[in-house]
Amino acid sequence: MKWKKQTREEIKTRVFSALDENRNYDSDYILGIPGSYLDTEQFYRDADFLKDAPYLKTFINNPNHIGCHTLTEDKGEDLFRGTQKMEIELIDLVSEEIMNAGPKEIDGYVAPGGTEANIQALWIYRNYYKKEFKAKNAEIGVIFSTDSHYSFYKGCNLLSINPLPVEVDFETRQIDPQNLKATLEKAKEACIKYLVINVNMSTTMFGSVDDLEAILPIIKQSGLPYKVHADGAFGGFIYPFTNPDNPLDFRNPEITSITLDAHKMLMAPYGTGMFLIRKDWMHYAATEEAQYVQGLDYTICGSRNGAQAVSIWMILTTHGPKGWRKNIQSLMDEADRLCREFYDLGIPYFRNPHMNIITTKAGFIPEDLCYKYRLVSDDYTGKAKWWKIVVMPHTKGEVIDRFLEEVKTRLKK
Repeated sequence: MKWKKQTREEIKTRVFSALDENRNYDSDYILGIPGSYLDTEQFYRDADFLKDAPYLKTFINNPNHIGCHTLTEDKGEDLFRGTQKMEIELIDLVSEEIMNAGPKEIDGYVAPGGTEANIQALWIYRNYYKKEFKAKNAEIGVIFSTDSHYSFYKGCNLLSINPLPVEVDFETRQIDPQNLKATLEKAKEACIKYLVINVNMSTTMFGSVDDLEAILPIIKQSGLPYKVHADGAFGGFIYPFTNPDNPLDFRNPEITSITLDAHKMLMAPYGTGMFLIRKDWMHYAATEEAQYVQGLDYTICGSRNGAQAVSIWMILTTHGPKGWRKNIQSLMDEADRLCREFYDLGIPYFRNPHMNIITTKAGFIPEDLCYKYRLVSDDYTGKAKWWKIVVMPHTKGEVIDRFLEEVKTRLKK
């Protein structure tokens, strides 16, 4: 088992030993790298508190994690080999202990966020179809529900491939089978010959989880080649713990890649998305022209601060699997309580029972309270149909209590 709870001292020792293994700008002869430690007028490299702050120490030391180290390992940039090994440990931990892959079956990296990780998947599959099938960009389409994250529209735009959004049922938030069939027929008429399928391990607005088993037969009936990506940017650090039978992890042979976002539920700093993909796929994103980079580059962003990978590793090892399950359960208990209150008040809502997102139908909670408590609308450009609440560590207890008290008072008037 790779994922174990560690003490604060054990974590400090591991991180500082990794930094010692890195080459340091201020103690080594490094002449050719276009980077350095952070500006000393703004970032105090010798501050006393840094000896007890391994993440901040790593951030200030500024290790560059360019490339994909699970793929290149000892062939990557040797200046920062210590913290790069921690990123490899992290990818192995998340893919094997949380997403149920076999040992060393997955490549991946810590991306700036889920948006890049989703686009990375589209980039790889586009290049796969172009290289292996001689496909043209216009012949590649991406199937995703209309509840999916906007990154799929963005990725299609950047990569010059076709977005194929599919309508969902208003109540269940599941992909509508008839609309999927119609979308596939239109795709064929438009000469689309190859598909990328996105399934959501929690949509951003509703927390809904797509039913891959329900849509795959329809996809297969089309006769078009397809690859499946799972967007777990929000749900990746929740759903596997609340639903041990998660159908969208690497136990499912249909799933080739997965996105996660540690800066959502894991409470890591922004810039800590994760991209995971089965072995023998990452090479479709190789930038062969990056000859001056040891091990080449396989990512959209290129240079990455290694401190972000260290931050995720530190959080996971601080809690351990039991501690993280306990954290998630406390959020689920609070979400259950909020749903019971809404039911008693006659406020209709959608909630996946395995998720901490509760989305209420518009018109039942006074709109000014929605704005006061920063609920999120499904549409700020027109008329809202839904308002979303995300039960997070900072919302438990007093915040939700005050919100409910105001809602009850207003509904009594």
